[in-house]
Amino acid sequence: MSDNRFDIAIIGCGPAGVSAAITARIRNKSVLLIGDEISSKVEKAHAIQNYPGLPDIAGADLAGAFLSHLEKMEIDITKKRVSTVYAMGDYFAIQADEEMLEARSVILATGIVTGKSLPGEDELLGRGVSYCATCDASLYRGKSAIVIGYSKKEEREAAFLSEVCNEVIYIPVYKDETELPDNVRVVREQVKEIRSDGDKRIVITSEGEYETDGVFVLRDAIAPDRLVPGLETDGGHVVVDRHMQTNLDGVFACGDIAGTPYQYIKAAGEGNVAALAAVKYLDEKGK
Repeated sequence: MSDNRFDIAIIGCGPAGVSAAITARIRNKSVLLIGDEISSKVEKAHAIQNYPGLPDIAGADLAGAFLSHLEKMEIDITKKRVSTVYAMGDYFAIQADEEMLEARSVILATGIVTGKSLPGEDELLGRGVSYCATCDASLYRGKSAIVIGYSKKEEREAAFLSEVCNEVIYIPVYKDETELPDNVRVVREQVKEIRSDGDKRIVITSEGEYETDGVFVLRDAIAPDRLVPGLETDGGHVVVDRHMQTNLDGVFACGDIAGTPYQYIKAAGEGNVAALAAVKYLDEKGK
């Protein structure tokens, strides 16, 4: 077994992921918590009124409390983008940016993915369409790329690609002003479809067509059945039982990704249940 293999990898840093990480650490399991600092959905909440013991707490204050608790438990956040989780038999390989991480079990706490895939996106995934610029940038060295960014933080990926590719077009799916290197062309048009034309990919927008070698579709979260091949879903949610177990042994899901209601307290509770179930799974495997 790899010396760097964690007991439990938790993907997502909202209430569900934070709760799962804390519970797993209390149960003496090694924890890999992957995501941003804390879910922006929590930070932007004006006031949360149903979190026990914290009446009318502002989202920013709750996020700060989460971070403080993680620090007290000596749980670090690994700030990487997870693009795929592979089942490898007795462990899971997690593609996180350019690095491959390992864990004996996985808890998905990524939140709900809003919006549908773009026409052509699913069919061309892995064939000119990617969800990770840092993972696949080397494939497009000296070539062209189009980045479709769903939040401002994706601009970092476009900037990175501009150091590798000879041409980068950035299509923001948000209204904020962009801050990108001069060699990145910003196109504010609605993406309609991604097509294949031989070795090239064509991005069709509301205003025209753009030919490129590769397309990077960068969202805050990846659809769960794309993130974990073979995972059973129902609409945009992962199918789980009362122990937050999915159809795949060793994979658990909690929070918004596991279904409604989309409430912070519900997510935190499910994170606790998922962690306890993962601990039980690992202990039984150890026997």
